[in-house]
Amino acid sequence: MEISFEGKHALVTGAGKGIGRATALALARCGAKVTAVTRTQADLNSLVQECASITPVCVDLADWGATEAALQDVGPIDLLVNNAACANLQPFLEVTPDKFDQAFSVNVKAVLHVSQIVARGMKARGSGGSIVNVSSQASQCALRDHAVYCATKGALDMLTKVMALELGPHQIRVNSVNPTVVMTEMGRLGWSDPEKAKTMMCRIPLGRFAGGGRGEQYFIPAERQEQHDQRSHSTGGWRLPGLLTYEILAVAHCPSVKKKKRLIPSHAAPRDQSCALNKLTYCITSL
Repeated sequence: MEISFEGKHALVTGAGKGIGRATALALARCGAKVTAVTRTQADLNSLVQECASITPVCVDLADWGATEAALQDVGPIDLLVNNAACANLQPFLEVTPDKFDQAFSVNVKAVLHVSQIVARGMKARGSGGSIVNVSSQASQCALRDHAVYCATKGALDMLTKVMALELGPHQIRVNSVNPTVVMTEMGRLGWSDPEKAKTMMCRIPLGRFAGGGRGEQYFIPAERQEQHDQRSHSTGGWRLPGLLTYEILAVAHCPSVKKKKRLIPSHAAPRDQSCALNKLTYCITSL
């Protein structure tokens, strides 16, 4: 079944590269008016060259004041995808205050801030909306040299739940998606070493990371779009295992709110996190 975002305005952070870029392009292909936010102007320039309908906004989300100014005139937002993140890998005993502060500023504080700006508008209009936070399986599993990154994603999962609790009465749904390793530019920085990657990859039946050596194939597999059910509902800070851009769109597209009954237990995540749409389909149709 085809997903349409005709008449909707989506804002995507971290839209210059990787998952965020693919999400912005996918939303545009599905008919949404897309505002793409990233701190690197060159990435925005190439994104607009690829899709001229996308509106670029260049700002460092770690700068609270600059973010407020940059987003004040973007207009009403129906869908927010909080994708921007950074990963500075350090052994636990070598974590430095500056890297700790940078990670929490981008991975958690910026999500709170951008979501506040967008959700206030949704509430004032009485229109409801959808917020999707891109988290990680690192929120659930300890990873060597990822002490701060794991901590930020754990914080993001709990922030998602509280946002869902407080914004639900205003018909604003909030969910997270929690991918395993995705070989974007950031993923390659952490997992290109074959020896380091081996211990993680051996837990995935297909024996590869999402996107590993397969370009952008981990985004929106067309043969799976027929599994989407427009009647489904989800909110309540659900953690959806795996990460395909289609999953972000599917969660964002669910048209109405229903109180959460339960969260997905961590053991329910499929072992192959790079192709977990079957679990997603179960989640959003069984509420």
